Amino acid sequence: MNTQTFVLICDLKDDEEAIQAYVECHKAVAPAIIQSLHDAGILAMSIYRWRHRLSMILVGDENFTFERKAALDNANEKVQEWESFLGQYQTNLPGTPDTWRWQLMDRIFDFKA
Repeated sequence: MNTQTFVLICDLKDDEEAIQAYVECHKAVAPAIIQSLHDAGILAMSIYRWRHRLSMILVGDENFTFERKAALDNANEKVQEWESFLGQYQTNLPGTPDTWRWQLMDRIFDFKA
């Protein structure tokens, strides 16, 4: 099976309470949210944090697209509730629209042994 790997970044509000609340809610993600990731063709997802900056590594199957994921998410009430809840802790990245949260990064180097 061919896979695709993407890296995205997001900023949390630079507030320790918001940061900790965001971390805590990811310790027990609802099964409906996990199922939505699977349904979108996501095979693996990890989120890393440094201070208030987040990095996400997303591995999708060969059919994964962000457009398909967005359409599925928009039709899923549980995902909409989850995204709205998380939105209170997130802020837009510099140079992005006010409602923008996760930004796809460009790969500039790749090493394989």
